Amino acid sequence: MALPDFLVIGAPKAGSTAVHAALTGHPQLFLSTPKEPKFFLSDGTPPPRERHRGPGDGHSRQEWVWKREDYERLFDAAPPGVLKGESTPFYLWDREAHVRIARALPDVRLVAVVRDPVDRAYSNWVHLRSDGLEPEADFLTACRLEEQRAAAGWAPFWRYLELGRYGEQLAHLFEHVDRERVHVIRYRELVDAPARTLDGIAAFLGVATGVVTTVPASNTHGWADDTPTNSALRRAIRAGAHAGRHLPPQAWRRRLERPLVRALQRGDEPRPRLSPAVRRQLLPAFDRDVHRLQDLLDRPFDDWLSDAGRGSFSARR
Repeated sequence: MALPDFLVIGAPKAGSTAVHAALTGHPQLFLSTPKEPKFFLSDGTPPPRERHRGPGDGHSRQEWVWKREDYERLFDAAPPGVLKGESTPFYLWDREAHVRIARALPDVRLVAVVRDPVDRAYSNWVHLRSDGLEPEADFLTACRLEEQRAAAGWAPFWRYLELGRYGEQLAHLFEHVDRERVHVIRYRELVDAPARTLDGIAAFLGVATGVVTTVPASNTHGWADDTPTNSALRRAIRAGAHAGRHLPPQAWRRRLERPLVRALQRGDEPRPRLSPAVRRQLLPAFDRDVHRLQDLLDRPFDDWLSDAGRGSFSARR
C-alpha cells in the first residue's frame, strides 16, 4: 500500500511549509503534492460542513483528501526504496488524528515543528488578515473571539491560542505513538541553524545527512493597512469566499480569489510588529502549557514566556 512513512505534523505557521519544501530536495525522500492532504483529520467521510463555517472555510473544505484511494494515489509516483511523507500541521492539534495515525501507520515517524505560541498566534492572524479573510482588525480581540468562533463552527485555523498549546497536544500524542518516533524541533532552530536542524530530521528518518542544508523563507503574505480601499477588498474577498464554497476549488482560487488578494497585497508595507504590551496580555494563556511541555520533553522553553518575541522569519534573517 502507498502510505507514508513519515509525517510533518505541526503547528500551523511554525515552519512546516519550509520543512516540507526543504525535504523535497532530498533524493531519499518523496513528499506529497498537495503538501497538506489532511487525510487523518477525517474518518473516511467528507469533512463536516458544521465545522467549516468561518470565512473561506467552506471552500477549503473541498480541498481535503479524505478518500483512502485518493490519499494512497498521492504516493504512487514515489521511486522504489525512498521514504514517503506528507505535511499536515493540524495532525498535532487533532486528538482523533492521533488515534487514526497510530492505527493506520504503526511504524510512522513524526516530525513536530513548534514555535513560540504567541508569535505563532500572531503570524496566524496576520496570515488570515493579509488574505482578506480575518474580519477583526485587532489581534487581541480576534484572540478573545476564539471560543465564540469555535462554537459557531469556524475551522481549526482560526484557533489562534488553542493551536499553540503543544504540551497538552504532545502529551495526548504520546499516549498513542511512542515518543521515540516523534522528533520535536523548534522554529527558532529551523531559522537560526537550518543545516543542523535538517540533518537532525534526516538522521531521525534514517536517510543521509548533509544533503539538504537550507530552508526557503517562511510562508509570508504581503501586509495591507486598513484603508477604505483595503477594507472594501477584504469584504469582497470574504463575500467571494462565501459564494466560492459552491464552486470547484480551482475555479475560485485562480479566477476570483487571486486577483482580489493580489490587489489587497499590492503594497510593500512591512507587517506591524507585535508589541511587548500586547504580547504580555497573552502570556498567561500559555504559562501552564509551556511548563508542561518543558516537563514532557525535558527541554527549556521558558524563553516563550518573556515579553520579547522572536518575530518572523524574514525579520530575523
